[in-house]
Amino acid sequence: MSKAGSPGVERYVQQGREYLARRKEQRAEIRKAHFDTIAVHGMYSVAEAFAQGQGGIIEPIFPSTSQGYRDSDEMEAGLAYQIPTWCYSRIINPTNSFLEDTLSLLEAYGCPFDASAFCTSSGMAAIKQAVEPLLALPESGGHEVNFVSSAQVYGGTFQLFNVRMKERGAMVRWVAKPWENAEWERLVDERTRFLYTEMPSNPQQACSDLEALAKLAHRFQIPLIVDSTIATPALMRPLQHGADVVVHSLTKTIGSGGAAIGGAVIARHGLTSRHLAPEAREDYATWLKLWPGRDSGPCMSPFSAYFFLNEVRTLRIKVEWFSRNTMAVAGFLAGHPKVETVDYLGLKDHPLHGLASRYMRLVDSERPLFGHLLSFTVRGGAADARRFFDALQRIFRATDLGRIKSVATIPAISTHSQQGEEGRRLAGIPATMVRLCVGGEHADDIIKDLDQALNKT
Repeated sequence: MSKAGSPGVERYVQQGREYLARRKEQRAEIRKAHFDTIAVHGMYSVAEAFAQGQGGIIEPIFPSTSQGYRDSDEMEAGLAYQIPTWCYSRIINPTNSFLEDTLSLLEAYGCPFDASAFCTSSGMAAIKQAVEPLLALPESGGHEVNFVSSAQVYGGTFQLFNVRMKERGAMVRWVAKPWENAEWERLVDERTRFLYTEMPSNPQQACSDLEALAKLAHRFQIPLIVDSTIATPALMRPLQHGADVVVHSLTKTIGSGGAAIGGAVIARHGLTSRHLAPEAREDYATWLKLWPGRDSGPCMSPFSAYFFLNEVRTLRIKVEWFSRNTMAVAGFLAGHPKVETVDYLGLKDHPLHGLASRYMRLVDSERPLFGHLLSFTVRGGAADARRFFDALQRIFRATDLGRIKSVATIPAISTHSQQGEEGRRLAGIPATMVRLCVGGEHADDIIKDLDQALNKT
């Protein structure tokens, strides 16, 4: 039986080093390409296609649960993480790795540093995996740990932070107005483990000054985590502005076809955290995948990864298209007598338009764009909002968003119902609010459906 350091194991370790050196060169080369080229190819080059065996021009699906090894030496090196391996699909799968390569390249696009990604079974799994290691209690018992978050976040995130994290002894401190830096300053102290914001928020369109938050977090030697699901790297790359970690529900905008559920954690190399071990800070996303993720098992299916890979290739084109449609719809709603307020960052009279314009710009362009999500309040009461909602004929009534098809919901009775009336009041979600995710239909047809439904309230 081979032992660690034996000639057989060392031979595989040396081969692994040579492979990683080649991949490092390939990654440096693809990082020089434009965003669309990276989105289309990722790390799956012509050479990689033939290395995988058949030369297929699209990344293959690896549905196998596990990797077979040539001999005991290779198995020993693989299970000790001494060589590149996909020993078991709960930990690593080649199809998932293709997706992780592409997402990390897109989020680090234009950055002087690199990043890595860890794909998960859902967006909520990604958030949970990203924050839990940062909230480990001191071995000595010590004092309560806390983290500071925008209150204007997705309802599932609110519940995770307000209930589940509290169950494990970590207390969330809510920022009611995340665009006001002074609110964050007031809540951070030496027991704070990270800052968390969602930009733009779902459904309220809240924004934060990412550069200011990153400076605040780093002053306390803690990371800034940003949920950038709505913007995607086609409109905003938080790592460029000082963030340490980006999380996505890939189910949404990136997976606009609506055929799969998934999430992703993308972390810059060398993130800031005085609470993590050096090996975790060096490459947080990979560390999450190989250690905490291995033990808790929030793995993405390779079939889901395959769907997302083929969706992400046209990301910039779709986001630009959806944004253009949403701007037209927001303008219509802003002028409708049955609509009381419209929250869309693209409207010039929106109080956060200027702040959003600093950060949300179409990639490889200086043109501000604001995505596919808006919310508006129906004039009257909750019953009027429901009458409008029930009268929609083309727009789907669903809790989903980021679809190629336009989708609407009433957050107070759906996505944010679980956080209760007080939590909704804190987050600014009235019973008359409708969240509308504008898809790829012609804008005139979306407007026609909205108009006929509003006229029935």
